[in-house]
Amino acid sequence: MTALGELRRLRAAKGGPGRKRENRAAFLFLLPWFAGLLFITAGPIAVSFVLGFTDYNLIEAPEFNGLDNVQRMLADERLHRALGVTFTYVLVSVPLQLACALGLALLLDRGLRGLSFYRSAFYLPSLLGSSVAIAVLWRQIFGAEGMVNQVLGLIGVQGRGWISDPDTALSTLVVLNVWTFGAPMIIFLAGLRQIPTMYYEAASVDGAPKWTQFRRITLPLLSPIIFFNLVLQIIHAFQSFTQAFVVSGGSGGPSDSTLFYTLYLYQRGFQNFDMGYASALAWLLLVIIGAFTAVNFWAAKHWVFYDD
Repeated sequence: MTALGELRRLRAAKGGPGRKRENRAAFLFLLPWFAGLLFITAGPIAVSFVLGFTDYNLIEAPEFNGLDNVQRMLADERLHRALGVTFTYVLVSVPLQLACALGLALLLDRGLRGLSFYRSAFYLPSLLGSSVAIAVLWRQIFGAEGMVNQVLGLIGVQGRGWISDPDTALSTLVVLNVWTFGAPMIIFLAGLRQIPTMYYEAASVDGAPKWTQFRRITLPLLSPIIFFNLVLQIIHAFQSFTQAFVVSGGSGGPSDSTLFYTLYLYQRGFQNFDMGYASALAWLLLVIIGAFTAVNFWAAKHWVFYDD
């Protein structure tokens, strides 16, 4: 049989009845996923983009208003405060969270007894930190009669209403986000386990102290993991909602000190029924997160080391 005849035979076999039945079966199994993508993800995204150029109150039909929502954003002082609060929260809590996660990962990497227990215990806050129950507990802990003030009272220090004070309310939410260091810690720990020990052995022979080994070996080889955690935690921090909603009772108070961007978006859309403006705010948040992610990827080439 010639090569051309063999090629024709293979093509006929690929397009035979058996292959067609397999293709139909695969399509049927994938159909629920495609339906979810269309009706739960892609469809609402497209609709929200269109609604961002409308005046829509959830009751009457949407009315196209062009770029009016963009002009409203430029003049919306409360939106500007929400952006300031959110940027402060992200830029302060994410580095602190990653520093705590890396420090504990280094400690656990030294081979503690009961490592599995500690790893699970430290990971648990990441599962619970964004829940309503923990937010309620946090409000009680930092309240005027909460556990923090009770402990301070034992050493003769007069406490304050940490949640009700505009100067400290956001700090309590920063502490809550830092407390949820478990997920990045597990990723850091996995990355540390992949660094060859021969580098540390060679550095020890040369007399390099531990700090130099950490700075010259651990950080460069762990930089892809640091970059990965940094991008994920920034995105997660920008999407924070439950903590601020529960702690402030949905108001973003006191004095808008805990008014996260997502909380303000919720207020505009579901309390003021200004869904057109809320849709525009959602797309602005997407642009902001995309910009932060793009900057991180651009800066990564200057500090992320890939051992190719």
